[in-house]
Amino acid sequence: MKKTFTLAILVLGVLFVITGLYSQDFTYVGAAKCKICHKSEKQGQQFPLWEARKHSKSFSALTSDKAKEVAKEAGVEDPAESPSCLKCHAPLSEKAAELKEEGVSCEVCHGPGSAYKKISIMKDHAESVKNGLTDYGSPDNIKKKCLSCHENAHSTTFDFAAAWEKVKHPRPEK
Repeated sequence: MKKTFTLAILVLGVLFVITGLYSQDFTYVGAAKCKICHKSEKQGQQFPLWEARKHSKSFSALTSDKAKEVAKEAGVEDPAESPSCLKCHAPLSEKAAELKEEGVSCEVCHGPGSAYKKISIMKDHAESVKNGLTDYGSPDNIKKKCLSCHENAHSTTFDFAAAWEKVKHPRPEK
């Protein structure tokens, strides 16, 4: 009886550990972690490209006089604190408040990097996806993601093809 009980506890313990490994919560780590590998020419310079573009400045845009004017017209007191503004200008602000000022950063599009940031995982796309990297599967799905913020944003027309040419970043050949 004692052996059966011990075996049952052991089996439950193993199942608990296995379940924990496969149901891990992926967390956001911030663009600085991405920068470590994605800044060099060999890696496609994705970080410097992001840093030079508007997505990296989307949160700070909410503090401009123009943003305050647009917000006032929409009945929003402070665009830098408004959930309706932050959902597109700082999409991680609810899930990782410490990353709010990064604006539309790497993990907004690529998913939380806590588990796929390791080089050993990043070298294998399927393994990266299994560990939290977002795989859109098609250009239409990428477009859908972009349109979630850009479709008629502030009454402006969005040309996905032209915008994609501006924001896409090279993936180095393996």
